Amino acid sequence: METGKRQALTPKAIIHQRFGNNALYKVEEVQEAPQIGCPGLAIPQKGPCLYRCSLELPDFSVMSDICKKKKDAEQSAAKMALDKLGIKPSNDNPTPEEAWEDLISRIKYLFSNEFLSDRHPLSGHLRAALQRGGDLHGSVPVSVIAACDGKLSNLCKIINPKVESNPGLVISYILNAASRLAEVVVSSEGQLSIQKQNPYPPEIIESSMTLELDAQESIWTEAIHIPCLLEKAVEPVILHVPSNGYYMDVIAEKLGLLDANKLLVSRTIGKSSSETRLYFVVPKSYQLDLSSDLRNAKEPESFEGPINARASYFLGQDVCSDAILASIGYRWNSKELFHEDFTLQSYYRMLLSKIPSGIYKVSREVVLASELPLAFTTRANWRGSFPKEILCAFCRHHRLSEPVFASPELPRSNKKVKVSESAEQQTAYLNGDCTVAGDQKSVGLESNFSCEVRIYSKCHNLILECSPNVLYKKQNDAIQNASLKVLSWLDAYFKDPDTPLEKLNHLANGLNIRFYPQYFFKEFVLCLSLHNFQGSEALGGNLLEPNCKNMLNGMIEDEVSSTNIKGPDSGICPSNGSLICLVYSVSLVKKGELMKELIESNEEFEFEMGNGVVIPLIETVVTQMSVGQSACFVTELPPQELILAAARDSAQVLSLLSSPCCLEFSIVLLRVTEPPEDRMEQALFSPPLSKQRVEYALHHIKESCATSLVDFGCGSGSLLESLLDYPSSLETIVGIDISQKSLARAAKVLHSKLSMKLHPDVSGSTIKSAALYDGSITVFDSRFCGFDIGTCLEVIEHMEEDEASQFGDIVLSSFWPRILIVSTPNYEYNVILQRSNLSSQEDEPGEKTQLQSCKFRNHDHKFEWTREQFNNWASELATRHNYSVEFSGVGGSADLEPGFASQIAVFRRGFLPEGEDPPKNTDPACQYKTIWEWNRLNAAL
Repeated sequence: METGKRQALTPKAIIHQRFGNNALYKVEEVQEAPQIGCPGLAIPQKGPCLYRCSLELPDFSVMSDICKKKKDAEQSAAKMALDKLGIKPSNDNPTPEEAWEDLISRIKYLFSNEFLSDRHPLSGHLRAALQRGGDLHGSVPVSVIAACDGKLSNLCKIINPKVESNPGLVISYILNAASRLAEVVVSSEGQLSIQKQNPYPPEIIESSMTLELDAQESIWTEAIHIPCLLEKAVEPVILHVPSNGYYMDVIAEKLGLLDANKLLVSRTIGKSSSETRLYFVVPKSYQLDLSSDLRNAKEPESFEGPINARASYFLGQDVCSDAILASIGYRWNSKELFHEDFTLQSYYRMLLSKIPSGIYKVSREVVLASELPLAFTTRANWRGSFPKEILCAFCRHHRLSEPVFASPELPRSNKKVKVSESAEQQTAYLNGDCTVAGDQKSVGLESNFSCEVRIYSKCHNLILECSPNVLYKKQNDAIQNASLKVLSWLDAYFKDPDTPLEKLNHLANGLNIRFYPQYFFKEFVLCLSLHNFQGSEALGGNLLEPNCKNMLNGMIEDEVSSTNIKGPDSGICPSNGSLICLVYSVSLVKKGELMKELIESNEEFEFEMGNGVVIPLIETVVTQMSVGQSACFVTELPPQELILAAARDSAQVLSLLSSPCCLEFSIVLLRVTEPPEDRMEQALFSPPLSKQRVEYALHHIKESCATSLVDFGCGSGSLLESLLDYPSSLETIVGIDISQKSLARAAKVLHSKLSMKLHPDVSGSTIKSAALYDGSITVFDSRFCGFDIGTCLEVIEHMEEDEASQFGDIVLSSFWPRILIVSTPNYEYNVILQRSNLSSQEDEPGEKTQLQSCKFRNHDHKFEWTREQFNNWASELATRHNYSVEFSGVGGSADLEPGFASQIAVFRRGFLPEGEDPPKNTDPACQYKTIWEWNRLNAAL
């Protein structure tokens, strides 16, 4: 294995070493002209956010270059200052021999007079050790030195990379180095401690201890005792640290030791900012290698005796004694001893955080009600830590390397790849059904990001990799969904570590995961005996029998719902994709008695319906409720570990759990936010309705042999962009919209794709000219009279009904296209999309109530028509303007109720009566503002 490398100091770090707080950085935002990525675009564009930094030093100041990130601007300013000072940062990595000399120098510095008053965590231990009596005066455990000083650990890694996986080697190297400093420090034979050879001068001690002694008081804090034997339960203990005591000696006493010199302390566990550490006894068989052979120093021999599986699982190395888990210690920039209670709840939450779903539960502070979501839908609807953050936290908790994400931007093409899986497909995969994916489908031309995830051990062995055959429009969506696939598979394993290898492979294949058993099981060997969350699905299982419910609180017997729902029906009900907000509480109830203890509650708990974010029972009950209603139901107990992770009063809960108990859930549905139209459609249709509408229009364009097309209400240009990827007879395409923001996006996409089509290695298109215009489609512009085909997809419902009629009259009488394709939502289909009852619409659309507007698919919709209303509107238009009309749609079927989800009318221009002339451009005025134009001849020059 290659030698570990020390990362060179950054310019800013070097400046800090030399000037400390006298170096003042001031970052300011710079306004620069935007880079024009779309020539001819008439809409002003905002440039990117850029920064520059001024650095003031005592003798001079510098101004950095302009950078994209604030931190880069600071580093740039620091580098300029170093250049002015004539300092060149060294990029050389020390050899093991050089690192050994640095290690000796570092230990010498740590026991110097000046370090005692430093605000380094180890300085706090040195000052506390001076209050120890007798031979222990000034003696500091070596494990404390190794745990508190990161520089020592980094130097040891350079000397021997095995330190990464064998932390015990650090103690060997520190003691070995200390033995070379007999004039500075003393390390007694057989003792894992070091003390200063010559006492600190009294004035040094007095100056470093003054503030500390004034503020010091006795400390009482709660910690957790973890017995070595699994048969014994973990228990809370109280640590009492007197004002003149050393907390390490207090912990040692709890573990049966006379002092802390034979106590080992771990690195921080959990959050890096915490002081939560594991303390345990040095085994009697513990032998150190103090040889001078640096590279081949042996790890301390394996310990004899039983392994403390729980402590070892948290630490990632063998522990052979009882252990104390406590949150206490000295921190940077503070001379006071930090402490906070580490309770039974803290312990079980830490244990829960070793599994992916547990990390998510803890991040939401919702242990009993939530589950790891099945799919990453939208950033706006996600609550709690994001999948990538959860995966990174999982790797840290298990001492693995940080996950590696590779998310390249792929060339756009019509290659057949799998579309994004729905929550139902993800559930099927985890249940072992890998046949539900079906045929591969085209994902649309805007989807061009994928993501691969790899997880390595600390020894750089590949544990697993995930390579989804799925493309996403946004890079972040690709990363989050790939991370969630890995988390889902890991969670399935942790909930049942006894799963046969064949089934694990089957599950992995369904999620595009490949894992390597020889390394995977080695990393997670201890989880087999420690995790008892397999039964967590009990919360999603059956409700208690009716007789048990009646015994508890007289709940009604209902074989269908098994729940008690109270309150009037408001008619506002949740549907798949809805954002639900509810208040809930969970109580532990003693069967047969009126005794219960509140263990979890939330005043505003939000989740996306239909994505597996909550336990199945809650979702089942919520589907039967409307806003304002309350519900109560009782379930069997989940594993005790989950209850203790949720409960604040562990003593009371443990007392209740000694008798037969169950859980009582109380819920009030506060509000329901209907999902955006495209989210509802994606939940039921694959490919999504938006893509199906585009494909429907493309079919008629090809069939008509049209050479010119105008898209009324083109938005961001999804239809126009799609036209460029399919062979057709089109030569001119035009888009009209009133949103300049959408037109700007459309211009950039179309310009990029049209320019790419000019490249000789790319298959070309027949398009000779393209343009985008800002204007209302209810106003006539003579430049677009007589186009072969016009499209208006999902636009008219965003207008008032009288404006929709006005548009129909103007487009057929004045624009006079040969073919017009109009699509709009079928209001009747909302029953399926929203899982709600169809409410009648008022005669006057301007007087719709809030209840009725919630029934529309989009908050911006001014109306939504039934099939009869749409047919009447289109038929009357066609009759008035000598057009024929035929009706169709996408999503659903014309032969099955309630018809198509998106209804479509195709108008075809009829022959003019003999002697009648076509409409003439009597008004040559240009009503629309030109936003962007492209011409093949000019672009090719």
